[in-house]
Amino acid sequence: MGSNGVAIDDTEAQTLAEETDVISTLHESILGLILSFVPIIDAVSTSVLSRRWIEVWTSLSTLKFDDSLLFYGKKMQKEQFVNFAEKVLLHFTNSSIEIFSLCLTSHQYDASQVSEWISFILERRVQKLHIQYSDKLFLSSKSLFRCNSLIELTLQMRCTLSLPVSVRLTNLQKLNISGIKFASDSSTYSRDITLSFPHLKVFEARGCEWSTMQNISLQVPSLERFSIAIWNHHSNESCKYGTIKVYSQRLTDFSYEGDLEQDIVLCDSSSIHNASVVIVIDEDKKDRIEILGFHAHNLLRQIDEVERLKLLFYKVLRHAKDFFINLPIFGSLAYLQLNEVTGEALLQLLHNSPILNTLVLLNGVANLQKDVLASAMVPHCFLSSFKVFQFKGFNANEHDLCLVKFMLANAATLEKMMIYPAFGLRYSDIDIGKVKEQILSLPKCSSFCVVEFSDIASS
Repeated sequence: MGSNGVAIDDTEAQTLAEETDVISTLHESILGLILSFVPIIDAVSTSVLSRRWIEVWTSLSTLKFDDSLLFYGKKMQKEQFVNFAEKVLLHFTNSSIEIFSLCLTSHQYDASQVSEWISFILERRVQKLHIQYSDKLFLSSKSLFRCNSLIELTLQMRCTLSLPVSVRLTNLQKLNISGIKFASDSSTYSRDITLSFPHLKVFEARGCEWSTMQNISLQVPSLERFSIAIWNHHSNESCKYGTIKVYSQRLTDFSYEGDLEQDIVLCDSSSIHNASVVIVIDEDKKDRIEILGFHAHNLLRQIDEVERLKLLFYKVLRHAKDFFINLPIFGSLAYLQLNEVTGEALLQLLHNSPILNTLVLLNGVANLQKDVLASAMVPHCFLSSFKVFQFKGFNANEHDLCLVKFMLANAATLEKMMIYPAFGLRYSDIDIGKVKEQILSLPKCSSFCVVEFSDIASS
């Protein structure tokens, strides 16, 4: 039946279908592009449509294997997935791959077989390679470091990569690695290992083990974001690690998370605007506090021109009470986020941040005495730039209340103070209503300061 209600016979229907079958008239390269947007299982299934479609999928530029995806409503068994992957790679004809993604999280596989899949792809001039593998794996360092077609590389897996004296990937723009153990190539030795990525813009490494005594030099002139989370398992002084040096003139975002055992050197940090430093000192490192404190001061001095800084410490106060002595001057700092800080350290940071605009304090403040505040000089930022104070994890104890009183009494430019009570206050005997009244009755140096309280349930 046509749209106007007139009956259409079989011959007319066939003619109409042929006239509207635009897809079949497209070039195979366009058909391949269309198939690249659907799951690989569905793309391969199109081979049953007609003779024309039998080999279209074999020239795909995008291959994405994920063993957690459903096939006909069910998760594929291990043997099914392996057979399917082997079949696809066996019949694959494209010599240049734009994207290859391999996500193996549902089963354990033969490591050598998975390595063969990756090696096959590396030989196909792959541009974007994403590997997520939950078990240990051997990956050929030579095959990887010779793949100059790579633009993006994501490796989330447990494997060891041997670093030669020099590595150069000329087209790499984004590198995201986690769980990788880097070791020196035993066949060669040099005091320095140089990784040269001239077009790299993003470097992200999390939970990798840089188990080499050589210095690793990252030659990355175009790098804009550098993020590294690094913890070392050894605490004795005999386990020495090489320094990781970063050479970049365009670095704007820097992030460090770790135990300070490995030195990070930013050879040109003047362009960094945003920085995040998270330091964790475990119990087995407390006998190395002096050297770890030295590394912390070196790290902070390298980012003393940042505009925004997140500075978080965990277990530091317990083992390193003098960790905050001789902090650098943060002459450009406008936004600061802190946690686990002593009253003396907070005062020093405020004095060392002359144009600070916003302070976000997490989990209160420790050991802030009234007599210390009474004799303390008013920070310069309190008189010129300080406008916003967010107090998160407010415990309503003596130290926290002293800080609030000090802020209100001395911050002449303060416009807003936001107090977020700690979650535990809902189970305490403290009358938060009376605490609010007490704070609101405190004298204010700033006539236009507004004090706001968040509800405990939403804190």
